[in-house]
Amino acid sequence: MVSEGAAGHGTRKPRAELALAALADDLDPRDRLHAILEQVLVFTEATLAAVYTPDDEGERLSLTASAGVPTNLYGLLDSYPTSGATSLAEAVRTGRPVWRGSADLVQDADARRSVVGEFSVGVLPLDERGCLLAVSDDLDGFAAEDRRCLDLFAEAVARAAPAPPLGPGASFDLAMDTGQVEVDDQLLELFGIGPDDFEGRIETLLAMTVPEDLPAVMSVVEADHMSIGDRELEFRILQPSGEQKWLRLRGRLLPGGEDRPARLVGTVADASTLRTGRGDVARVQRLAAALATAGTVRDVSQAVVAALRKPLQADRIALAELEGERLVVTVLDPPQPEAWPEVWRTEWRSEWPDAPVRTMPTLATALREGRAAIWPADADLEPALAEVGPGGLAVFPLSAGGRMAGACLIGWDSPHDFGPEERALLTAAAGLAGQALMRAHAFDAEHELVGMLQRTLLPRRLPELPGAVAVARYLPTTAGLEVGGDWYDVIPLPDNHVAFVIGDVQGHNAGAATLMGQMRTALRAYAVEGHPPDVVVAHANRLLVDMETDLFATCCYVDVDMEEGLAWYVRAGHIPPVLRHPDGTAEITESEGGPPLGVLRQADFPMASLRLAPGALLALTTDGLVESADLDVEDGLDQLASGLSAADPAHLGVVADTLLGGANRDDDVALLLVRYDGMALRPRRENWTVWRLPQAVGQARRYTRRVLRAWGIRDEADAVLLVVSELVTNALVHTDGRVRLDLTLLQDRLRIAVADNSPRTPIKPANIGWQATGGRGILLVEAMSAAWGTLPVSGGKQVWAEIPIG
Repeated sequence: MVSEGAAGHGTRKPRAELALAALADDLDPRDRLHAILEQVLVFTEATLAAVYTPDDEGERLSLTASAGVPTNLYGLLDSYPTSGATSLAEAVRTGRPVWRGSADLVQDADARRSVVGEFSVGVLPLDERGCLLAVSDDLDGFAAEDRRCLDLFAEAVARAAPAPPLGPGASFDLAMDTGQVEVDDQLLELFGIGPDDFEGRIETLLAMTVPEDLPAVMSVVEADHMSIGDRELEFRILQPSGEQKWLRLRGRLLPGGEDRPARLVGTVADASTLRTGRGDVARVQRLAAALATAGTVRDVSQAVVAALRKPLQADRIALAELEGERLVVTVLDPPQPEAWPEVWRTEWRSEWPDAPVRTMPTLATALREGRAAIWPADADLEPALAEVGPGGLAVFPLSAGGRMAGACLIGWDSPHDFGPEERALLTAAAGLAGQALMRAHAFDAEHELVGMLQRTLLPRRLPELPGAVAVARYLPTTAGLEVGGDWYDVIPLPDNHVAFVIGDVQGHNAGAATLMGQMRTALRAYAVEGHPPDVVVAHANRLLVDMETDLFATCCYVDVDMEEGLAWYVRAGHIPPVLRHPDGTAEITESEGGPPLGVLRQADFPMASLRLAPGALLALTTDGLVESADLDVEDGLDQLASGLSAADPAHLGVVADTLLGGANRDDDVALLLVRYDGMALRPRRENWTVWRLPQAVGQARRYTRRVLRAWGIRDEADAVLLVVSELVTNALVHTDGRVRLDLTLLQDRLRIAVADNSPRTPIKPANIGWQATGGRGILLVEAMSAAWGTLPVSGGKQVWAEIPIG
């Protein structure tokens, strides 16, 4: 639940008193006790609140009720001896509160190894009725305001029944060690089982549970996943008629002794008339059970989405971590980018979508204040938030331990009314999620750091492409905490060519990551120089050999002509691309490949060609996706081809996520998908080789005039001819070797490009005196053109200028 935090200093106790006074008088004693424990979480920095009561003999203190995170996450026992030296026993014996660390409570060695970090406890006596235990992740313990609130809640707990009855319903008694269960006839009638058909095994009852609800039920009936105390759960069963029935289970796990096993006793009732709607406490408990086993931040987010979206009938839900000034989204549901506002789509970066908080000041305010916020339909919000929930929006900051971990956004398209039960469910879920996020960070903080480093070495976002769409995904291995060497890149090239690169450096360490960054930079530099694929890869190979490293790299480099749909590719020890044709058939391309980069200085890298029809899908990946200890690379490529064949190319992001669903997480995985759509408007091109003759410039002008006449360009002809004269003259005067003139017309732009063999870029003079006889050419080009510049080409440069037409 969302804690009041530091903002409530000095005001929390009066507000807690009002909250206690607001509890309904007709509440069942057990519900009242649970409500009080939930308020402990709201008004203090506690992550867990529990009540321990003495047994009939007064020899042990047993867990009776709890709220918050499961007690086993802190290694707490289900019962403690009243004669022991623990904080619980001391508070009960002395009648005074005890505030200290956790060491004396985590007595079992196995439990101690499973505890996530240290924590602080406060134990408040309840007269002869046991004690109230509060747990905080703050090592400095509970502040003075927290202690005053806990005193207030201890008084309220002491007035509540320590062990309220389980309520009406069919009864059961389950032996936790054998799974044998004793039930009455009423329970068998609820399940639709005859007395002669029941052999006393819990598995018979579990077999009737709806599969989606079975994990929640198992978390209650399996001893390894439960603590001593009361539990309540709603679940569905399939009746012999095939219809589903809702049942409500209320149970209490009683501790075992030396001669007796632990037992789960309780009642089961028909929940069709008892269910209280979407804010039912059972959903919170199911969520708590799911979060108890969530080890990573993404696991936590998925558990929250699964618990909230369907019960709330929400149209979209997002969970995001707060990293500095950005919200890094861990889960979006639905996952399609088009289901989310424009700012979320434009900030989409590979598999790490994020959005800057500064673009959503309303959300920034909610995070800064740490309070839940709800807006009805048509609220005046910035578009980035209004489009998430045009019919209603709920924003819940996720905080724990005095720190803001992130936010949960829930949106509805149709007008939505927020009832009190629904608000309670959302508040409780936000508190549980915030605490779970903090625990998950303790497990994968180092892994996240590795992932952040990896992301800085990869493209932040892919460029927009002429005639194609590309998406990329990268999954770091979960087998260790070392940064990997997989990479991908998309490189726009002149004349509507685009290079797509995928690669893998040997090893998982800082050296592999460093080399990966160097190879990606080198390949990009050689590509923009205008070299063909085999030359680009050969240059990268010689560079890696000269670096005298012990590592090698594999890569696949594909150069696609977006105008013609023709691709040339080179493989250096890498797995081949997989091509899905527009008709849905997929093939693993066949070509001769070269050795890995960095192995042989003099190595051949033969090129192979591919023909891409509009609608074709090209997949480049690393071996982590198609190879593992249990999967040969050939079988993995066949599976990849089958997945592409069954995919819908219209949603590349969904295709990529689906393909990665069964990825081998023992290795890094990089995936690059390209859908070739073809260019709707293809440019018109003409070129001319300028021979070094006295009449060369005049010939270039006459050739240009013929082309302009054929293209119907008249009004701008003089400006074009002047630019051609100046660029060709500069190339002939200041360079040697071949000079080439290229003319390209695309819609309303004419591009003039002159290539030569000199890498030196023409320099625009800062000023020219009236006596100067040269240096005005570039100034004339700049004056007559909308834009001009230079590009490196193989062994030289290209000087270009663009002139608007018509």
